[in-house]
Amino acid sequence: MRYFGRKIGFYLVALWGALTLNFIIPRLMPGNPVDILIAKLQEHGGTVGPHVRRSYALLLGTDTDEPIWNQYVAYLGHMAHGDLGVSVSAFPAKVSDVISQSLPWTLALVGLSTSISFVVGILIGTIVGWRRGTWLDSAVPATTVLAAVPYFWLALIFATVFASALHWFPLLGGYDVTLTPGWNAPFIQSAISHAALPALTIVVSSLGGWLLGMRNMMVATASEDYILTARAKGLRTSRIMLRYAARNAVLPSIAGFATSLGFVVSGSVVTEQVFSYPGIGSKLLQAVQNNDYALMQGIFLVITVAVLGANFVVDLLYGVIDPRTRSGT
Repeated sequence: MRYFGRKIGFYLVALWGALTLNFIIPRLMPGNPVDILIAKLQEHGGTVGPHVRRSYALLLGTDTDEPIWNQYVAYLGHMAHGDLGVSVSAFPAKVSDVISQSLPWTLALVGLSTSISFVVGILIGTIVGWRRGTWLDSAVPATTVLAAVPYFWLALIFATVFASALHWFPLLGGYDVTLTPGWNAPFIQSAISHAALPALTIVVSSLGGWLLGMRNMMVATASEDYILTARAKGLRTSRIMLRYAARNAVLPSIAGFATSLGFVVSGSVVTEQVFSYPGIGSKLLQAVQNNDYALMQGIFLVITVAVLGANFVVDLLYGVIDPRTRSGT
């Protein structure tokens, strides 16, 4: 219990530190979201007085007349109550509404694609590492080369070939705009077809890394004494490979996979820009361009909680799967 107690305390402190940075960093950026919002209102012929300007500053949480410490305390209070504020770039929508509308698109695309590439890479890496020196092992560099290719370049090639030239997939967007979003067959089919090419790009670009990592761990694990002992006992090769070698070799990959899932939100920016895919990555870029403090802080909070939560789950799993980690910390 002391092990789990220390882990919980550590992640609570890490969450507080992340929230503090989340408060400070947007305020160090040049520009003022109130000026941007007022400029938008003036474009439509509106006039804004000093009292209205101060009201907007209070609404957006950027009141410079208040001491920074009071702003910080108010910010933590709003975070504790789940109040993420109002978005400038999507005014007057709440930040929580903007995130809730865009986050499912990112989770469905990047999360599912990352999971598929992890499972396929681990399975192939297990077989290749167990049968090192065969023709399968010699084919590994061909897959790892794709991991070194810049993602945006690979995405542009796929979009040019499979969407523009061959017309196998839709080029832009998340669904056919003529359809009504909802749980109906035409919309779901359209969303799947629009997500297929971005998902394929993510799987192809990340598959080689998982494969190579698992292959190297399998090679190292295969030379351990307990593997040699299992062979000497005459156990089936498939049982040795899966229950003894792969079970231990996959542990570092699980930690990497949890971190990758945590960074699914932040890693979707390039994907959504290349394919004009709706999601939280495009909202993050929009928030940066408009100095939308509240939306930036809300998205960063989602990223922070996702990364810390994924690592926390991995630490707990490590403590259950491998008791040595509990005694060694």
